[in-house]
Parts: sequence; C-alpha cells; structure tokens
Amino acid sequence: MKKALLASVFLLGTLALAGCGEEQSAEKAAPAGNETASSTPAPASTPAPAETPAAAGGSGPIKIVMQGPITGSEATFGAQMKVGAEAAVRDINAAGGVLGRQLELVTEDDKCDGTESTSVANRVAGSGASFVVGSFCSGASIPASAVYAESNIVMISPASTNPKFTDQRPGPGVFRTCGRDDQQGPTAAEYIIKNFAGKNVAVLHDKSPYGEGLALETEKALKAGGLEPVLSDSFNKGDTDFSALVSKLKQANVDLVYTGTYHTEAGNLVKQLRQQGVQAPVMAGDALVAAEFWTIAGNDGEGTLMTFSPDPAKDPANAEIVKKFADAGTKAEGYVLYTYASIQAWADAVKTANSTDFEPVVKALDAGTFKTVIGDIDFNDKGDVTLPGYVVYKWSNGAYDYATN
Repeated sequence: MKKALLASVFLLGTLALAGCGEEQSAEKAAPAGNETASSTPAPASTPAPAETPAAAGGSGPIKIVMQGPITGSEATFGAQMKVGAEAAVRDINAAGGVLGRQLELVTEDDKCDGTESTSVANRVAGSGASFVVGSFCSGASIPASAVYAESNIVMISPASTNPKFTDQRPGPGVFRTCGRDDQQGPTAAEYIIKNFAGKNVAVLHDKSPYGEGLALETEKALKAGGLEPVLSDSFNKGDTDFSALVSKLKQANVDLVYTGTYHTEAGNLVKQLRQQGVQAPVMAGDALVAAEFWTIAGNDGEGTLMTFSPDPAKDPANAEIVKKFADAGTKAEGYVLYTYASIQAWADAVKTANSTDFEPVVKALDAGTFKTVIGDIDFNDKGDVTLPGYVVYKWSNGAYDYATN
C-alpha cells in the first residue's frame, strides 16, 4: 500500500485540536438540534434539511452526517471533526460534487455519550442520509455502529481507537481511518522501556472505554517488555481532585505516570502533581492532542508525552492546505485531516461504485485504495486503515511535536 501523504484543495473552519478515543457516560441529555453545511457555509444553528433520497439516481443533494461531541467535555474534538468535515464537503462540492450531485452535511451532537449516540443514530437512520463520519469517542461509536449496520448506512470513524469498534463490528459498512489502542499502547510502552528502564512507572486510567482500554494495552506491553509498574490505579472520568492519587504516586516515588484519559483530566493531574512536588513526567494517548490541555496545565504541562498518529500537516504536499487553515485562523491539527480523509475515501468509493447504495459502496471501500490528505489509504478485512500506527509527541511551550528521544 502506498504511504505517500498528498494534498487536496480545501478548507475552512475554526478550532483547536483533538484526539480520538471513547467515553461512555451515563448522562442522558435531550437530543441536540442539527446543523448543516453545504457548498455555501450555513449558520451553526440551521435546522436539519428535509429528507433527500439516498439513491444515486436522484437529482437532489446527497445527505451525509458528521456525528461527534459538539457539546460536552470533549467538544474540542467535535469542533475539529466539524472543521474537517465542512472543509471536505466544501471542496468536493466546489469540484462538482459526487455523481453530479452536491453533498449536504448535517452535524449531529452525541456528546460522547453512548445513550445519546444511539438516539442520534436512530434519528439519522430515518433521515435519508447515505453516510456517517464519526464518532469521536469509541463509547459513542460502538453503539451507533449497530444502528447504522442495521440501517445499511456506511460509517467511518476518524477517531475511535478501541479495538472492539472493528473487531466486533456489527456489519461490513463500519470502518475507521485512525489507528487502534492495541497499536497505540505498545508504542507508548516501547518508548517507556527505552527511556525509563529500571525506573518506577505507574499506570492509571479513568474507567472510560477509551482510557481503560488504552492503559491496559500499555500495561500489557510494559510487562511483556520486562517492566512491571509499581502502581496500577484508576479514577473517575470527570474527577478534578487528584490529591489522594497524587499522594500514592508520591509515596511510590514514581519516575513516570502513564494515564489513559482525556485532556481535561490529564491537565488537572499534571498540575496537581507539580503542586505536590512530583516532577515525574506524565504520558497519555491521542486525547491530549488538544490545545485545551495546555490551557489547563499551563507550564506544568512542559514535557508531557503522548502518542498520536503521524501528523499529515507536516507533509510538504499538504503545505497549501495547512496554510489555508492558518489563514482562516485555525490549524490542521488533531482529527481535522482524518475527518476530511474519511469523507474523501467515501466520496471516491461512491464514484467507483457509481452509486450511493450501501452494498456497492462497501465493496468499493473494501477493494480500493484512496488518495486522501492523510495519504493513500486502504482498509483491511476488519475495516481498519492500513496506514502506519503511532508515534510519540512531547508538549513544550504550549505546542507539541515529535519527541526526539
């Protein structure tokens, strides 16, 4: 498979950055309203359009959906996805659309909540949509995928990393363009073993599907590499007071703290570690690819490590795209380009199939290689992308870049 990263013409949006992952809260919020984005940018509060036929032979717009956390604690990631989705739709429509029809984007907010996600999916299933890009949290994507599979709607997540999303996928139309936790965890463990051999390492998680799954994969790889953590513990997602946990870490004389969690909890944790005099670096996963992490942690976040996919914004072929984002006052960071690429792959599969119908599009996705902003991608028989996995980044001076050691 080709691994070249290449450019597309596109852009627009606003936002910070974000990660992939998953959360499944018990929160049951009322369904949120829809937003639309087509070739002409629509206001954020525009109501969802009337249903349109999904069949390729229609003459109206083809409705697609971006599902993610537009509100809630992970809204920064939903904002990234929205920016990427709107840019992709805008560029595809400017180039003539798909099968001679324009794309019409509807944004759905699932708040990274499993119950809300199921409600969203049921609403989308009856809306005439042909395709869903999303969600961000695996705890939202997994239950939604069951609804979309039953409804014969293709779903591509740019961000959900839990292996169950594809290992146990309920139908052949479920794909992802990001990596998996059982790739991400070993990457973190390899770095830790190389740089902290013989040191005291603690492994924590926030009990969410994403956080726990990632921490367990990391811990398993650490043990396989001969490094036994001195402390394994957990906390609740949403916790803000880590004083008791920090006391345990201090008593264990930790040299590094690995935590499976999101940017908010990680930012609070590292800040409270420093307040109690613990200088051990914190390492986490892709959910720290958010500017809000530094907003919370401040200078205490200096040296924080994380794993994330290789950054397509660094490829010279994408210089024009990255500049367009910068000119619009945002960055092509986090899952912006991964969302854009997901829509590119689906649109190209539709063109290959000469139809928006489920079976021919799935067949095209299974068989094809697609030129996208994250590279030339294809999917294996589980629906996982076959791009390279993860690398290690380090936060410094309010920004992150590849770790050099």
